[in-house]
Amino acid sequence: MDVDGPIISGRDLRVQYGDREILHGVSFDVQPKETIVILGGSGSGKSTLLRTMVGLEKPTSGAVWVGGTNLAQASAAELDEVRKKIGLSFQGGALIGSMTVGENVALPLRELTNLEASTIEVVVRIKLEQVGLIQFQDFMPSQLSGGMKKRAALARAMAMDPEILFFDEPSAGLDPIVAAGIDSLILNLKQALAVTIVVVTHELASAFLIADRIIVLDGGHIVAMATTDELRRSTHPRIQQFLNRVPDSEVSDDVDHLRLYTERI
Repeated sequence: MDVDGPIISGRDLRVQYGDREILHGVSFDVQPKETIVILGGSGSGKSTLLRTMVGLEKPTSGAVWVGGTNLAQASAAELDEVRKKIGLSFQGGALIGSMTVGENVALPLRELTNLEASTIEVVVRIKLEQVGLIQFQDFMPSQLSGGMKKRAALARAMAMDPEILFFDEPSAGLDPIVAAGIDSLILNLKQALAVTIVVVTHELASAFLIADRIIVLDGGHIVAMATTDELRRSTHPRIQQFLNRVPDSEVSDDVDHLRLYTERI
């Protein structure tokens, strides 16, 4: 994506399901080759924001640009062109259970390119080597551990050599050691591939390790968009509550508790 300025931008982005608005006019920029972490608790709107950024969710109003293309106004053909330049690793991996690991990684290459089978085989081996799974090419997803499934999903996301990589909760459901391995893999890819990376997570340790900047979402609002050092110094009460792991149960009044999530911050 040959663009001047941000590679991804959102302006007054709103997403509504029925009568419920999930994102309340958020605006942000992601610079080329930057690693952005979208951080927030359950129900903060971070997965909805990710889905909107990759064109899986159409905004109710506002706009999101990826590589200069306004996804809200793009045709199906234009969306297809954008999606060829992005890779998405889903939270659960979303591997196809009836296909081997190698076949899963090869799928986008077979569906979206005219490469020869021998070339696809080489690409698959390279991608699996990058995530440390080359010896598991012929395994079925059911034979993999949780961490290995995440790595295989990442290899598939990288198959088309995307300019932007999106990760949805890459450490979710993993033990701390395996989660640390995923974080290390993301860092290695960041240094080796020089791609733009967007990671959705609620894991503080992961966020502070891999991010250049962090977007903090709370109740569908962006309450911070800062470097890790700036975020640590923030005095915003919701950020301090999140960083210090203070439970909402300490908010004694039920009305105040509800207001935390419904009023604009």
